[in-house]
Amino acid sequence: MQLSDFNNIDLKNAGNLPVPMKAALLAILAAALLLLGYLFLLNPNLKELKAEKEKEQGLRDEYLAKKVQALRMSAYEQQVVEIQHTFGTLLKQLPDKSEMDGLLTDINQAGLSQGLSFEGFVPLPEIFAEFYAEKPINIKVLGHYHDLGAFVTEVAKLSRIVTLHNLHIQPAGKDDKQPHKDMLVMEAVAKTYRYLDAEEVAARKALESKAAKK
Repeated sequence: MQLSDFNNIDLKNAGNLPVPMKAALLAILAAALLLLGYLFLLNPNLKELKAEKEKEQGLRDEYLAKKVQALRMSAYEQQVVEIQHTFGTLLKQLPDKSEMDGLLTDINQAGLSQGLSFEGFVPLPEIFAEFYAEKPINIKVLGHYHDLGAFVTEVAKLSRIVTLHNLHIQPAGKDDKQPHKDMLVMEAVAKTYRYLDAEEVAARKALESKAAKK
C-alpha cells in the first residue's frame, strides 16, 4: 500500500477497500477522534482539575496556617493566665491607701530594731502612674556598718514592696553626735508603692481628660 492509493479513495465504496487501507483509515479516524476529544472534552476538564487541585492546596495551606495560629493562641492564652497570676501576686504586695501608714511604721521599726538612729525620715509627695502610686521617703540613719546592712536586709524582707535608691554612706561627722567613732551615716530614698483603687483611677482619668480639653 502506497500513499498515492489514498488519493483515489471513494468513501461511498469504503466497504470494498482492501483491509490494510481500511485499517489505516480507521487508525486515522481514531486519531482524529482522540485529538478532537482531547481538545474539546478532556483538555477543559484537565484545566478545571488543575484549578481545583490548586484551590485544594490553597485550602490546605490556609488550614495549616490557622491550625498554627490556634496552637499559638492556646500558648498565648496560657501566658496571659500566668501573667495575670503573677500580676495578682505582685499586686497583693502593694498596700492600699489605708495600709500606707502601717508600712511607713514598718520601715521605721526595721531601722530601730537594728539599733539605728533616724536622723531624718521625710515622706515626699506621691508620684502617680496608671494603676499605682509611688511614695518616696528620704531617710537618714546613723549606725554601725553591719547594722546598716541588717537594716537593708530587713527592708527587703518586708511583706510589701520597698526599694532603696541613691544610697550614700559616709563616716559620721562631728555634728552627728555619734556615741562611737566607727559610726556611719546612710542616706537613701526608700520607695514604696500602693495600688490605686477604682475610684482613684476614675478620678485621675477624669482629671487628665479635663486637662486635655483645656
